[in-house]
Amino acid sequence: MLSAFRMLTPTQRRAYFAALGGWSLDAFDFFIFVFCLRAISGEFHTDVKAAAEGIFLTLAARPFGALVFGTLAEKYGRRPILMLNVLSYSAVQLVTAFAPNLATLLALRALFGFAMGGEWGVGAALALETLPSRGRGFFSGLLQEGYVIGYLLASLLFWVAFDHVGWRGMFIISSASALLVLYIRFGVEESPAWVAGVAPQRASAAALWNAVKGYFPTLCYLVLLMACFNAFSHGSQDLYPTFLQAQHGYSTQVTGKLTAVMNLGALAGGICFGALSERLGRKRAIMLAAALAVPMIPLWAHSQTMVTLALGGFLMQFMVQGAWGIVPAHLNELSPPSVRAILPGFAYQLGNLAMAAMAPFQAGIAEARGGDYAYVLSWTIAVVAAALIFVTALGPEARAVELKVTA
Repeated sequence: MLSAFRMLTPTQRRAYFAALGGWSLDAFDFFIFVFCLRAISGEFHTDVKAAAEGIFLTLAARPFGALVFGTLAEKYGRRPILMLNVLSYSAVQLVTAFAPNLATLLALRALFGFAMGGEWGVGAALALETLPSRGRGFFSGLLQEGYVIGYLLASLLFWVAFDHVGWRGMFIISSASALLVLYIRFGVEESPAWVAGVAPQRASAAALWNAVKGYFPTLCYLVLLMACFNAFSHGSQDLYPTFLQAQHGYSTQVTGKLTAVMNLGALAGGICFGALSERLGRKRAIMLAAALAVPMIPLWAHSQTMVTLALGGFLMQFMVQGAWGIVPAHLNELSPPSVRAILPGFAYQLGNLAMAAMAPFQAGIAEARGGDYAYVLSWTIAVVAAALIFVTALGPEARAVELKVTA
């Protein structure tokens, strides 16, 4: 791992860590809401399903953010728009802490989703266009696991701080994500591929949108693929803290510990399968990880002790995020160079939109069955893993293609 970073120049390392930091803090802010679902529903005198609509609204708004911020990044560069993204989602996170009622909070989560939606595509373009093609699978794996790093940070904050500051204090603390902008402003350079390939005045919004429409079949396939991926991820993660608290009766401290262990598995899986994709290929590595998730279901969802739940969570997320670790490289390699800041992120977030109702849907089924979250979690992963394998097998692969930018 250290040897992979040693082969990078200082400029490449700084660009990579900016993208990794932006995605990690983005996910950190998102999962703060996930951990606080029960507390929010209690304060506003509603059920978890109603509060979980905030997850739906966040995911549903993300494609619009991906399109707007991606278009801006094609015209004005990856670096300034990444800073705008980070400032935007941090500001909304802070305002959310002062929401007077559930309706206001849900509206703010939609606004957060818009700001969040642009970060992944812009950050991934900045990082992968700056890095060499050698070792891209490893760097893709670690970059995508910024999502897991954010989840891990949220679980640790929930563990140590929630009982002292409450859900509103959690949102205030997480808004400090805005400090990343200082690092990007003073330490990070623009993507050399963008500088070499596209002058800002040549990249009009109309021309960019016409380019996206020109690759409509590619967009459709990537949206379908990302719908499967997002169901795989959100279907296994978003209600897991609620499952631990509601079905097993665990305290906030125990829930935080178990989700931290789960996310350590996710981080390891993303790095391992990302590196493995350099040998097996992107598609084979994705399908292998998805297939190996299915045998983990009994240990993950139906264990009765803390130790076995921790082991099941570790192994399940090792596979789920193992598959996800390949996504940044795979999507950027399949995307045309003229729309790389738009197409991968837009496809990613449209896939999010397709599965945006996953958490309320799962919560509704679980509550209808007397709070049986294990049942719906198990069936979600079994069905989605099979769908992900099938859709991945149908698609193309462009491993290690040179990532350039053209007007």
